[in-house]
Amino acid sequence: MSVDPSKAQDVWKDAGKEVQFTVLELKRQDHDKELAAVKEFVDRFQAITRSLRIRAQESNLHVALGFSNAAWDYLFPNTDKPKELETYQTIKGDKYEMPATKGDIFMHVRANDRATVYEFMRQIMMFIGDVTTTLDETHGFRYFEGRAIIGFIDGTENPEIDEAKDYAIIGDEDPEFENGSYAFAQKWHHDMDVWDALSTETQEKAVGRKKFSDLELMDKDKLKNSHNVASQAKINGVTQNIVRMNVPFSEPAEKTTGTYFIGYARHWNITKTMLTNMVEKHDYLLSFSKILTGQLFFIPSKTVLAKITDGDFD
Repeated sequence: MSVDPSKAQDVWKDAGKEVQFTVLELKRQDHDKELAAVKEFVDRFQAITRSLRIRAQESNLHVALGFSNAAWDYLFPNTDKPKELETYQTIKGDKYEMPATKGDIFMHVRANDRATVYEFMRQIMMFIGDVTTTLDETHGFRYFEGRAIIGFIDGTENPEIDEAKDYAIIGDEDPEFENGSYAFAQKWHHDMDVWDALSTETQEKAVGRKKFSDLELMDKDKLKNSHNVASQAKINGVTQNIVRMNVPFSEPAEKTTGTYFIGYARHWNITKTMLTNMVEKHDYLLSFSKILTGQLFFIPSKTVLAKITDGDFD
């Protein structure tokens, strides 16, 4: 077998203009009922996607669906699991931490218009709403030419699409779950008053790039805990990549502004190393931010989704 991106879900850098992240928790009241609902939900998830891509051809709809380790154990206790799937635990440092929060089912939906995102979620919740509780629903948006909410271009280090499969899609190291992906979802709240009070020069040193041109600074011009230094993961001296998207969200009148981070990876250990480094190296972004949520989800391939629907994992 070999990696086949056509069999993977949408784990690429296609952030969309309108975005919704939804995290659900199974009620765990009636296993058989909930399993039946999940199987129907997985089938409908794919059918609704196909339908809306026909109905709203200009929407550029992209979706991803995942399950946490806890959900996998509950729904499919007699089935093998992806090799690196685990329940994310809080990463603690001497100053900062990245908390773990609950979550069973994860959905990442993005399109060019809000109507398509709404219609997708309206329909899909008809099939999973009765057996779940909503833990988080975050509505994000594209900020100008794809900038993070702090004003810098996002995703510069992401690999090109033809290379991204090597970083985002599980390969023959785990053949049963090949073409799947590990998604880490994390919600940040920023104190924008603190950030906005900094000079542009200080912000650039904190991020490690020029704000307008996006040029990377020389190492000597960066802070020791600049974001693009602290968030790196290296194995045998080689910098590792994942596919990451930072999606802004905000309620300006309530002074609630933040970033929803989603990282898709072939190997969860690489993302985990990045998160650990950010805490241990005191990533500057943590100095004006509070992290609200965090959990790991497995994004099954289309082949595995079909097996779930067909009852192969019961």
